[in-house]
Amino acid sequence: MTKILKTKRKVRFQDCDPFNHLNNSKYLEYFINVREDQIAEHYDLDIFEYMRTTGLSWVVASNQISYVRPAFTMETVSIESQLIQYSENLLLVEMKMWNENETELKAILWIKFIPYNVQTKKAASHSDDLMKLFESVVVPIDQSIFENRYIEIIQQLKSRTYA
Repeated sequence: MTKILKTKRKVRFQDCDPFNHLNNSKYLEYFINVREDQIAEHYDLDIFEYMRTTGLSWVVASNQISYVRPAFTMETVSIESQLIQYSENLLLVEMKMWNENETELKAILWIKFIPYNVQTKKAASHSDDLMKLFESVVVPIDQSIFENRYIEIIQQLKSRTYA
């Protein structure tokens, strides 16, 4: 099963600021929308159907994002996502936005999801089936602090550029 999921999207005019850069808040929308599409396509997990049938979904507990380079109006970007940590009551997903050729990093995001029971309106736990799915797709990383991971990625990119 594919662990690092990639999708291309075009940056739309209505999502940009007067400088023709993707608006900061829109990065989150692009990331979330792509992740929803990716897990439906690659893991056969439609989160809306899952919520309808089980009463369980996920809520965003936190976002940590660094903007590296602007994404421009009508630019095609590549968005990748990977599960980097999970437990019975948490998912941590790392997402990166690149230029189309994946040579220029635009942004990096860590998004923390909490399973949530929409009927009881309380936090929930992941099922055994979901835990098995997460085990099969997780890509653990060495860094547990976002800022350190950001520095690590930037250093990797610089060494790749100068190699």
